[in-house]
Amino acid sequence: MHYRMLDSPIGPLLLAGDQIGIRLLLFAKGRDRRVRPEPNWKIDSGALDDAARQLTEYFGGQRRNFEMPLAPEGTSFQQTVWKALLDIPYGETTSYGELALRIGNPKAVRAVGLANGSNPISIIIPCHRVIGSNGTLVGYGGGLPVKQALLALERGQRRLL
Repeated sequence: MHYRMLDSPIGPLLLAGDQIGIRLLLFAKGRDRRVRPEPNWKIDSGALDDAARQLTEYFGGQRRNFEMPLAPEGTSFQQTVWKALLDIPYGETTSYGELALRIGNPKAVRAVGLANGSNPISIIIPCHRVIGSNGTLVGYGGGLPVKQALLALERGQRRLL
C-alpha cells in the first residue's frame, strides 16, 4: 500500500491506495484519535498524484465528480451502502432513512448509519451528504464543522481554497 499525507483546507488527510485503487482517505485527526500509516506501507512515489490533484480541484470548487478506481474494504452490506453514497448528487443531501430505502432495506436505518460512519474513503465516497431525518447535521469523522464546510462548498456558498 502506498500513502501520502495531504494538506487540505479542512485539515490533514491520509490518502492510501494500491494497484487496485484508492483504499483510504481519512482525516488524520479524526474521531479523537490520530490516524497514521501502517508500518509496512510505502510513501507514495507518484501513484497517488491523480487522486491528490482531483481532491485539490474539489476543494477549489472546480471538481464535482471524482474519476479514480476505488477499492474500499468492507462487508457486502457496507459495500452496498457506500455504492449508494456515490449516487447522491454533488450539492445534495439525503437522510439515513432515505438511504435505507434506496438500498431496498427500509428497516436498516441504524445499520446504514453504521456503514456510513465506517466509510474508509471520506469525501470521495460522500458520506458527508447524509444528514438526519429532520435536516440537521449529525455525526462526521472529521467533525461537524468540516461536514458543514464541505456541504457549503458543494452548494456554492463557500470556497475552501
